[in-house]
Order: sequence, then C-alpha cells, then structure tokens
Amino acid sequence: MATASPPLATPFRPLAVAGGSGGLVVGARAVVPPRRGRRGFVVRSVASDREVRGPAPTEEELSAVLTSIDSSAIASNIQHHADFTPLFSPEHSSPLKAYHATAKSVFDSLILNWNATYDYYNKVNAKQAYYLSMEFLQGRALTNAIGNLELTGQYAEALKQLGQNLEDVASQEPDPALGNGGLGRLASCFLDSMATLNYPAWGYGLRYRYGLFKQIITKDGQEEVAENWLEMGNPWEIVRNDVSYPLKFYGKVVEGTDGRKHWIGGENIKAVAHDVPIPGYKTKTTNNLRLWSTTVPSQNFDLGAFNAGDHVKANEAHLNAEKICHVLYPGDESSEGKILRLKQQYTLCSASLQDIISRFESRAGDSLNWEDFPSKVAVQMNDTHPTLCIPELMRILMDVKGLSWNESWSITERTVAYTNHTVLPEALEKWSLDIMQKLLPRHVEIIERIDEELMNTIVSKYGTADISLLKQKLKDMRILDNVDLPASVAKLFIKPKEKKGKLLVESLESIAEADEKTESEEEENILSETTEKKGESDSEEAPDAEKEDPEYELDPFTKYDPQLPRVVRMANLCVVGGHSVNGVAEIHSEIVKQDVFNSFYEMWPTKFQNKTNGVTPRRWIRFCNPELSTIISKWIGSDDWILNTDKLAGLKKFADDEDLQSEWRTAKRNNKMKVVSLIRDKTGYVVSPDAMFDVQVKRIHEYKRQLLNILGIIYRYKKMKEMSAKDRIKSFVPRVCIFGGKAFATYVQAKRIVKFITDVAATVNYDPDIGDLLKVVFVPDYNVSVAETLIPASELSQHISTAGMEASGTSNMKFAMNGCILIGTLDGANVEIREEVGEENFFLFGAHAPEIAGLRQERAEGKFVPDPRFEEVKEYVRSGIFGTGNYDELMGSLEGNEGYGRADYFLVGKDFPSYIECQEKVDEAYRDQKLWTRMSILNTAGSPKFSSDRTIHEYAKDIWGISPVIMP
Repeated sequence: MATASPPLATPFRPLAVAGGSGGLVVGARAVVPPRRGRRGFVVRSVASDREVRGPAPTEEELSAVLTSIDSSAIASNIQHHADFTPLFSPEHSSPLKAYHATAKSVFDSLILNWNATYDYYNKVNAKQAYYLSMEFLQGRALTNAIGNLELTGQYAEALKQLGQNLEDVASQEPDPALGNGGLGRLASCFLDSMATLNYPAWGYGLRYRYGLFKQIITKDGQEEVAENWLEMGNPWEIVRNDVSYPLKFYGKVVEGTDGRKHWIGGENIKAVAHDVPIPGYKTKTTNNLRLWSTTVPSQNFDLGAFNAGDHVKANEAHLNAEKICHVLYPGDESSEGKILRLKQQYTLCSASLQDIISRFESRAGDSLNWEDFPSKVAVQMNDTHPTLCIPELMRILMDVKGLSWNESWSITERTVAYTNHTVLPEALEKWSLDIMQKLLPRHVEIIERIDEELMNTIVSKYGTADISLLKQKLKDMRILDNVDLPASVAKLFIKPKEKKGKLLVESLESIAEADEKTESEEEENILSETTEKKGESDSEEAPDAEKEDPEYELDPFTKYDPQLPRVVRMANLCVVGGHSVNGVAEIHSEIVKQDVFNSFYEMWPTKFQNKTNGVTPRRWIRFCNPELSTIISKWIGSDDWILNTDKLAGLKKFADDEDLQSEWRTAKRNNKMKVVSLIRDKTGYVVSPDAMFDVQVKRIHEYKRQLLNILGIIYRYKKMKEMSAKDRIKSFVPRVCIFGGKAFATYVQAKRIVKFITDVAATVNYDPDIGDLLKVVFVPDYNVSVAETLIPASELSQHISTAGMEASGTSNMKFAMNGCILIGTLDGANVEIREEVGEENFFLFGAHAPEIAGLRQERAEGKFVPDPRFEEVKEYVRSGIFGTGNYDELMGSLEGNEGYGRADYFLVGKDFPSYIECQEKVDEAYRDQKLWTRMSILNTAGSPKFSSDRTIHEYAKDIWGISPVIMP
C-alpha cells in the first residue's frame, strides 16, 4: 500500500496587520514580499486574474513594511494557495499539490516587479531587443526563480514547516516541453542573462501543447509518446486573452483602389499571448517570455453541422487552428507536415511582429515616425526558423502602414539580425516555393522582388566581363533556387547555338534585340502571380531572345528545371534581409564566412561577426551544483563570481592546494551519488560511484558521433574479455559510460544508434566477468532537469563531433564550468575552451577542420586504409555478441567509397585510432587523482569566458544597440 504524503500544515490564517512580523494581508490573502525591500510583491489575485478588493498599497509602502522575509509568512502564503487556488480537490494532499501552491507563492513575489518592468520600459521608451526562437528549453522554474530572488533558504524552511521537502516538491515540476536541444537551451540562457543584466529584451516563441515527444526506451530502442507537461496546468504563465492578433493563410492578393496590395480570403485564425516571467538575479528586472497559442473565435464553431451530426466538420476550424501549436517540429515527410511547419514559423513571426509594432506605436504616441523603428526595435532571428520576419515586416509596413518599398526595405534591413547555428546543408532550411505560394501568396511576391533586386546588385558588383564568375555568384546567392531568372538578368546569358558542328559568331545586333524589353514590362512580371504550371513569373519574356534570333539561345542555367523542386533558400534570405549575421563560435564564424556564405561575405564583409555562445552561471553552477558553488565562494572569498565569472580565475592559484582538492573531490562524489540514484530509478541499473563517470548527452545525430563513442566502448569491452581478471583491473580504470539524448522521430539512422547503445548496455552490464569495471547506461528522456543532475557529477565529457560540423555546443561549457574534463575534437567552442582551460587540461584527438574535405575525397576515391582496430570492432559487432539485432545498415554506413549514408561521411573510421589512444591517456590521468582534481579545478577556473552574460553584452553592444535599463 502506498504511503500517504505528509499533509500541508495547519490551515491558512490571515496574517495580522501591515508592518507585523509576517506577511501583509491584502484583502483575504497573505502577500509575501521578497527578502530585499527593493523587491515588490503581489497586489493582484493571479489565480482569478482579477483585482483584489480593497486599496492596493504602493510599492514604496510595501517596501517600507518589511526589509526581510520570514519563512513562516512564506509557509502561510503557500498554505493559502493550497487551500484556495482551485486546481486540486481539497481532500487531496500530495507533493504535486505542494508544488503548485509553492509555485503560486513564488509567482506572487514576481508579478509586481514583472508588471513594473513592463511599465518602466514603456515609460522610458528605450530601444528594446526581441529574441525570436522556435525553441526555449527552460527547464524547471521553481528552483531557478527562488534562487534568483535569493529565497532558496526561506522556501526550504517554509516547506519544512509544512511537512514537505523543497527538493521533493521541486521534483514534481515537469520540464516545459518547448525545445529539443542546444538551440532552445541557449535561448533560455540568453533570457536569464538579459534580465540579470537589466537589458530591455523579450523572448517570443510558441506554446507547444505536447512539445517534441517523451522518449521511452524499450527492447526495440526509442519510442515516442506525447509529452504531458501541461496536463496539470502551468502555474508560471498568465494567459493574456486581451492580447491577440489575426493571422491568415491561403487566399489571394489583389490591388486595391488605394494602390496597396491586399491579401484576402483564405483561412483566418488568431494568436493568443501567454506570458511567462523571467526574473533576473539580484535585480528587480523581470523580463517576459511571450508564447503564442492559436485558435479561432467561437463563432467559427459550426453549431448547425454539430446538431446535424457532422461533429468533425463542426469543429474543423478549431482543430486546424489549434494543431499549429500542438507539436514542436512535426514530421515533414508529408506535404501536410511541411505545411504545418511553415504555419508554425509564420505564426511565430507574424504574431510577434504585430505585437512589437503595436508596442512601438503605443510608445510613440502622437510623435509616431516609422523611420525611428530601427532605433527602438531590434529583432534577432535565432536560426532560420523565424526567417519569415523579413517578408512579414515588409508586408505590414507596405500593405498595412502604407510605406513605400524602399522605406520598408530600409527599416527591415536595419531592424532584423540573424544568428546562424549550423553548417549542415539540411539544416539551412529550403522551403518549397509551391507550398509557400499556396500558403503565403503575398510573401512570395515580396521574396521574388527581394530576389530580383539581389540579382541586380550582384550584376552591378561583378559586371559581365567574367560571365562564368557571375553565373557562379548567382547560383550561390539567389534566394529562389531553380526558378527562372528575370528577363533583365537572363538576357546576360544568351549564347550562340551549335549548328552543324560549328559555333555561330555572336552578333551585337541580336543581343540588342533580346534587350528590347521595357522596364515597365519587367515590373509587371515581378508583380504577376506565380503559378505551379509555369514557375517563372519573372521570366516569361526571356525566351523571346530565341524567337527574335533563332541562332541564339538562353543558357539552360537561366531556366526552371521541371525535374527539380523550386525552393526558397531561407538562410540566404536571412543574410540579405538583415544587417548582421553571426556565428556562435570562432571556428564556426570563420566557416560561415569562408564556406557557407562566402559569396555574401565577399559582398558585405561588415555584416558578419562572431558571438561565441555562453551559458548562465546561475542555473548551471550556482543552482544545480550548490555544494561546489559554496566551495568556490569560500576559496575566492565571495559569491561575486555568480555575476562576474571572471572571478572564477581566482581558483587557479589554489589548484594544487590539498584542502581544496579534498573538498572538490567530496563535492564531486556527493553529486555522483545522486546520479547513482537517478540511473537506478530510470533504468534499473546499479552503478558504482567509485568508477569514472564518462558522459555524452546531446541530440542523437551522426555528426555528433555517439557511434564513435559506443564503438570505442566495444573495443574496450573486447580487450577486457581477452584478458585475465587480474590484468583487466590493472589495465583499465572502471567507467560508467552514460548516454542521453533524443533521436528525431523520422531520423532512422539516429534511432538505430540508440538501439545499438541499449543493446550493448544489455550485454555489458550483465557480464559477470566485467562487473563494475564497465557499465553502459542510456538515460531515457534526457532533458534540462536530468542535465542538472548529470553535469555536476560528470568527470569526463565527450564532445567528439566531426571537426567543422558543430557550430558551437553549449553543454561543453556547462561541463567545464562544473569541473568536468573534456575529450573532444577541435570543433565548435571546444577550440576556445581548450585555449581557456589549457591544452594540458583537455583531451584532444581527431582530424582538424581544414583536413575534412580532403579526407572525404580520399574515401570517395577508395584510397582510405582503415586501422585494423576499426575493422576488428566492426567484425566483433557482426559476430552477434550483442544479441540478434541487425546492425548491417549501421555498420554499412561506415563502409563503401561513395553514396550518402555510406562511405563513413562523418569519418568515424578515420578518427577511431586517435580516439582510443586518447582514451588510454584519460585512464592514465584518472589514476592520478591529484592530477585529475587539479585538471578539474582548472577547467572551472578557465571557464569565465563561457558565461552567457558575456555573450549578451556583446549582442547588446555590437548587434542590437541597446543599453541596460535600471529599475528605480
């Protein structure tokens, strides 16, 4: 029989009077102020979203009442929410109910500063940044919020008084399923830093009902089920039913009598705002994350159809609207999936821009001047998902606000900036022009004109003297791919036909005839509607050159190829339409300039810059690793490092101190004990805390090379099996090899890797010959909360992507901050981490980025000679040692000399010998615990650069042009 959870303590009793030792009663509720008098507290009933009766005290009055907070007052406030916030039945008492009551209590401490921040931004009308992202991987809010409010101790004591434990209560909170990996976690770190540093900045995203998916590991590998994070409600949000904006899909474009274009007909929905407070650390600033849900008005419910029994039809409009925000990254194998993804991206862009523009107009009042927009608004596109911001802002400015094309383009270009997060071609989004034309017809018109003006700029830049160079630049830089060139550009690529084996001599007269098209006709073509049949609105007239002179023809390059898809290259649109393009690590930004966008860099070199990623030291050291944080503060002499990570460098001078090393090892072991429990709870495996904890947690992808890691483990296992028990112990350091991460639901090869890892684990972990010398664990459903437990306990962390393919990585920064030593390639931020922590404190292996292209070419030509150890491991896998699973496809991807998915594109075989030799050095270093602890300390001491505070300062100064706004 289950044991009942301890009940919440005595019923709520209204506290005495303002100025007493407890909290302040406003109406019939206790309001708990934060510890510092400068912080505000609630004067509104959040639960019912209505004003509480009775006069509301001013902030000055409330601040004067109490300068510190009493845990008993917090307990009373929590009890009040348990009794009166209508979420749970009164007869039920559980840690989950305690969590929701506690969260509402904390919300009371946030809301006044939240409202005050919003009001103050409006008052001072400073330039504000808006960060648009499809993902915000927030993690649990409770411990982070009370930590930023400096109330952790008081809430722990209050819950103790109520018969509860803070850690148990906090564990009831589900991770918000608003992101997948590094992209979303970076966005959340940035929000924390923006608030902490007092920058006027908001986040915009979508409120996914189910998020990505919950990962379940079975004997068949990964299975996906819907995430249920909203099942019990979200105490951290307020639905702003009064903040909603219309959105349109489909329809057609007509020109009105006012000369403007009008997008009419089609499907109409609305986006509704849900706001989440983002508190800063040791500051009153509380910024906002605004998430959009989608719906339609109630009158769209077809009551007649419902009463006639056609219930599906009756609710069709609601279902079509609401499904937009059901799932993060819905499968896009079908055309319906592609349409849904594009709807998501447009919803984010349009609702957010309408909201931003509304705020700009409200603040400007009677002095509204659209030329001021870029001096008041900065829009950052986090990757290519928000690319539609560019044509959408153009559409609103021209069609709604009545500005000219040139005025709108100037405003858009100065407002919008783009962060590139990848060099993978498949991640540089390309959308079907036909789907976009159907769904967003007005935006296609705008994109077509941007594309034509870009081509004219390219022609002006490079001229026609070297026609091959011009052709290559147009191929590289065009926004529309496999779409006819407009006539004004196509005429430059007229060439003589072949006739009876001889080339005709080109005549200037024929070229002149082909150039007779008037400027007005060109403009008419640009604005004409694109159709699926012709696919060439801009170039209908170009073939006339052939009609006028049959001895000449257009280069096939100028024409649409019906065998290939017509696409919109979203990354190119981002580069063209924004004033700044930044990579996220030094090596990545160089690849962006020299490879991915080289032609754009040559044309606009000042657009490109680097902003190395960072992570917040609040969540990723202070709150997730409190024992280590206490040690750091003790040895540095203060906790100032939490806001100024440069002070972490002060640990360097103590790196050899035996007392510090002893404390450091104790903290690490205590954190490892928590992971022992986590692994037992989530997998059933029992692991030893005395073994090295070797961790690779990140999205499952071939380029991240979890496959290299598990093959290295197999090699280790095979060598152990070939030895006597005595030699095994002598030759190998005990390890627990931990994996975590989700494979995208339709990424078959990634799911094969997950299955392979779990099959290896099932064999190794039950081998009595090996025992605790080697364990393999795949932690299911990896998320922020799991990371907050794993990272502080990790001793070796694997960041082993193929060089030149990881943009940055941010988990590598979190591991280093927590004293974990990295093994990795010179890829992404690894390069800078190694520079900062010292080469001797980083385990380096593998090919370097400049070598990769040549190595792939070598493989394609059949010249690669694999290391015998690599062949040995593959043969061992094929022997059936790991069960009856079929690994032919997985092993086959590492073989062959050509073809996608083969030929070892990610160079696992090339780097394998270097990798296992580097792992031998890891074992050697770990045997010397004094040396290892010194390396660990120096990793933490060398991590100051990787604070997101530093990154945000750079964005604010170099891209957004915003300054801190300090609340009075």
